[in-house]
Amino acid sequence: MADLFDTPAAVPGQEAPRPLADRLRPASLADVIGQEHILGSDAPLTRMLKSGTLGSLIFWGPPGVGKTTIARLLADETDLSFVQISAIFTGVPELRKVFEAAKLRRQNGKGTLLFVDEIHRFNKAQQDGFLPHMEDGTILLVGATTENPSFELNSALMSRAQVLTLERLSPTDLEKMAQRAEKLMERALPLTPTARETVVELADGDGRALLNLLEQAFTWEDVVDTDGLEHRLSRRAPKYDKSGDEHYNLISALHKSVRGSDPDASLYWLARMLTGGEDPRFLARRMTRMAVEDIGLADPQAQTVCLQAWQTYERLGSPEGELALAQAIIYLALAPKSNATYTAFKKAMASARETGSLAPPKHILNAPTRFMKDEGYGSGYEYDHDQTDAFSGQEYFPIEIQRPVYYVPRERGFERELSSRIAYFAKLRKQKQKSS
Repeated sequence: MADLFDTPAAVPGQEAPRPLADRLRPASLADVIGQEHILGSDAPLTRMLKSGTLGSLIFWGPPGVGKTTIARLLADETDLSFVQISAIFTGVPELRKVFEAAKLRRQNGKGTLLFVDEIHRFNKAQQDGFLPHMEDGTILLVGATTENPSFELNSALMSRAQVLTLERLSPTDLEKMAQRAEKLMERALPLTPTARETVVELADGDGRALLNLLEQAFTWEDVVDTDGLEHRLSRRAPKYDKSGDEHYNLISALHKSVRGSDPDASLYWLARMLTGGEDPRFLARRMTRMAVEDIGLADPQAQTVCLQAWQTYERLGSPEGELALAQAIIYLALAPKSNATYTAFKKAMASARETGSLAPPKHILNAPTRFMKDEGYGSGYEYDHDQTDAFSGQEYFPIEIQRPVYYVPRERGFERELSSRIAYFAKLRKQKQKSS
């Protein structure tokens, strides 16, 4: 009698079961669903491939949008060997082996496309380790990250790779994926039209998540409606995302209610999103953004209130921690409003892009060497603490720029005080420049 835990013998020639996501993997870049902004006829990747100038890349985007698939297909398009590693499971010894194998391939006339998943998890030294192999052509690096690369990746690595942002898949993209799955399975999904829309909403722009949900659905014999989904799926259907855009509609409603100083409407939309299953951490992040974008220095405490509410939620969890978010949203709604900092920063960024090659005036540059002193570095600098009112009135913009005005505080809240300070310093500056 066979043991209860015996594994059935494999049938020679029989293929092991493959997940639906693997079976539906596109065979060419033309088959990729979504990401038209980088894969379209005149998009960056297409132009690189046509011109034969494909260089190292960083794919930045949420999970399940095709980062690994596109990297694999790029290797096929360029006849490179595809090697995939994950920064989570790969250390320095493994990296050395990968680079050595790539060198051997290169000596034999074959290049290597090295795909590094979660590349932001490598530390600075590990990231630096890629540089010489990228520069000498041993590897063409394609890194994937869900985190902002400008914060998580070394500047040296960023300067040698082009960052391409991948977007969440739209409901239309996900529906195309569902239709492709039906064609492969040679049967329709056992879902009512409304339940089908709900499954697409549950995937929330993640193609891999959608295919995992569909794989469960294909095992059902009877047709399932929306109510039946909660009993059959391991994930609860959100109560508010009925069109695919409702998530963004509600966060917009919450943001505009706060901007409009309506605490009751703000509480309502916050509650709608929480009861719909929204991640409270996402809401805490958006509320902090509201504090710096719509309130700013009119009430500097608003940002602190949001960060404290966020921290309180992290410590208490749901549902107790959600009260801290409610308290913060009321504070934001009733705080004085100003977008002066937001507007000033946008103006400063525009100026920086236009005049990015201009040097600071020499009088505010340090002169640690004799040569630099002879060149006039630091000459004429007036130490503000030694001046009357601790204010020299000197100019700090590049000499080629006529002094601009970016920050114009509103006559609301704490910005009233800042407005008077700006006027005070402007008056002093004018007096100092007249007397000099």
